[in-house]
Amino acid sequence: MNENRKVPKRIAQTVLNSLKGGVVPRIGLPYITVGRKNEIDALLHDVDIISEGGASFRFIVGRYGSGKSFLLQTIRNYAMDRGFIVADADLSPERRLQGTRGQGLATYRELISNLSTKTKPEGGALTLVLDRWISSMQNEAAKESGLPADDPALARLTDQKIYAVTSSVSEMVHGFEFSKLLSAYYHAYLNGDDDTKAKVTKWFRGEYTLKKEAKDELGVNIIITDDDWYDYLKLFAVFFRYAGYTGMMIMIDELVNIFKIPNTITRQYNYEKMLAMYNDTLQGKAQYLGIIMGATPQALEDKRKGIYSYEALRSRLAEGRFSKPGARDLLAPVIRLEALSAEEMLVLCEKLSDMHAGLYGYTRTVSTEDLAAFIRIEYGRIGADQNITPREVIRDFIELLDLLYQNPSMNIGSLLESDEFSYSESMAVSDQKDEAFAEFTI
Repeated sequence: MNENRKVPKRIAQTVLNSLKGGVVPRIGLPYITVGRKNEIDALLHDVDIISEGGASFRFIVGRYGSGKSFLLQTIRNYAMDRGFIVADADLSPERRLQGTRGQGLATYRELISNLSTKTKPEGGALTLVLDRWISSMQNEAAKESGLPADDPALARLTDQKIYAVTSSVSEMVHGFEFSKLLSAYYHAYLNGDDDTKAKVTKWFRGEYTLKKEAKDELGVNIIITDDDWYDYLKLFAVFFRYAGYTGMMIMIDELVNIFKIPNTITRQYNYEKMLAMYNDTLQGKAQYLGIIMGATPQALEDKRKGIYSYEALRSRLAEGRFSKPGARDLLAPVIRLEALSAEEMLVLCEKLSDMHAGLYGYTRTVSTEDLAAFIRIEYGRIGADQNITPREVIRDFIELLDLLYQNPSMNIGSLLESDEFSYSESMAVSDQKDEAFAEFTI
């Protein structure tokens, strides 16, 4: 067995169950991350730029099961470890970038609901962040002045620090109302007014549907709408920086749901919103903000319904003449995921074998030769060079481990030779493929 870090059973259970179910686990990714080093390094460079007041926008493009969501979750964890606030959402028929029935606002609400920090990675961190901001301002004022907690002069100094933040935010688009609500939350915090705190939080979450209601309850004449929700994410990004965080990372997956919109005009409005967000980040109109969107190749490249059907985006995102498989420009706006190699999948399966043995308390019996045989079979299937995905290989492998654990009398050789795992002798495996697996010959 490899001398790997021991994986806590709670994490191992979550990781293996998630992968077997075809979904990406939210925890435990460092234990199973294999490959993607260049892609991760490119995205972490963006993280550095954002932390210095810049902004970035990237598209992660890969087929279903190619590891797209896995990469997004990996970067999510990296960003939180570096002090970022992360918000993520999957698009759906009810959640888009723009809509006539609140679909854009629904995406905003999902993002705010999923606000996560290192100390609250499961989401729902908005009130935590607001309270932490006020507490940090109070502590900073006390540290600078040396005044006791009950001194009125300390309260005035804290007021000044809060005002400095709200004044800076108020200069941005919609910033006046945003800063007014930050101030209202601060005073409600001081007075123990939980009702007002809840109403301000409700406004920040985009849950007011009528301006009159917001006016009556909070004294502001504006609510967050389908048209301007992105402006408030920019405000939050700057505010989070003032609140002591490094920046804000937004991750939006399943852009294929825009591709699937049947109405051409509605689809174009969504691409128009995407373009506005893209231009904002690249032209310096956003600060401390990173945006990553996940898409399939078809959702990106289809010239009739995909992102490339919107010429202004196609001209910005299309690859140059020199990029090709195996030599992609990872500094470009679009990062295309290459398939994991057989060698990388072998390493991943070895990690999963160790994790499975640790979880169920047995000595690993699957040898490196067994793993090599499994990988050869999976990658030797007809069309595997074009169609195989990590998701499919991983699900097969975890099933294999489960069967071996539950049936000690079985051995991996007999399972691999069964109809489910073997491939017929009539399969034509090219000389090139034979060379690729030469090192795995048993």
